[in-house]
Amino acid sequence: MGTIVQDLKYKFSNLNVLEKIIAINVVVFILSLPFKNELGWLELPSNLSEFITKPWTIISYAFLHFDGLHILFNMLWLYFLGRMFLNLFSPKMALNIYFLGAIFGGILFILGYNLLPSLFGGHSRLLGASAAVRALLIFLCAYMPNQEVRFFTFNIKLWYIGLGIVVLDVFGLFGVNSGGNLAHLGGAILGYVYAKQLHTGSDIGKGFERFMDKIVNIFKSSKRGPLKTVHKNKVGGYTKADFNEFNTQKKIDVILDKISKSGYDSLTSEEKEFLFRAGK
Repeated sequence: MGTIVQDLKYKFSNLNVLEKIIAINVVVFILSLPFKNELGWLELPSNLSEFITKPWTIISYAFLHFDGLHILFNMLWLYFLGRMFLNLFSPKMALNIYFLGAIFGGILFILGYNLLPSLFGGHSRLLGASAAVRALLIFLCAYMPNQEVRFFTFNIKLWYIGLGIVVLDVFGLFGVNSGGNLAHLGGAILGYVYAKQLHTGSDIGKGFERFMDKIVNIFKSSKRGPLKTVHKNKVGGYTKADFNEFNTQKKIDVILDKISKSGYDSLTSEEKEFLFRAGK
């Protein structure tokens, strides 16, 4: 048993961040199968007063799924989006967009039910990673709209895919899953705004990233050993590694700007190789 656990830990550690989220979702889904009717404390309620007593549900709902098809399609989308996203952007940005998409989708879900009860009906609950996945999808579609992807036998630009998805979600507001589609739109809005702000040089996820780093550091602090003094060669308060990271990021930004304007195929072989190495 110990060997199996160690093997699973090793395989998990070698997954990228979005593949790890897929693995967590699958494990949670399998473990929750015998308790499907007892997970209300993890689902996001539309009732505002109930949500106030269960604030963690703004995140936990995104790790629950209704059935096998629900999780299958969400995780397939996340897998293919992850391969494209992480070849261009950092893992931390992927997590920022994913979790902020889930949060914003949940907020819009609650607001819709409380501000427009005549449209969305009575009390409901939200579960699923769709809003988070939508955020990543629409981010890519908005950041490099002219990038083409293969769709069966022809190529299609990303912005066409994004537009089609959003239109379907708007029509879905008047269907049986109106609350779910409202959350999808919340994630889509977050992804679009994130991409447009990033074009201007503003990463709106940095505040969330710093907050999560503080949470992680709280749990790490108890495992730290005695402090060690480390001497580094610094220039003006910055290490050589800091300058290298800055220059690498600037080059990535230039390449990403080129992709957003002319598509991935406009890159030279050297630029593609640089992106591939940076993604690693």
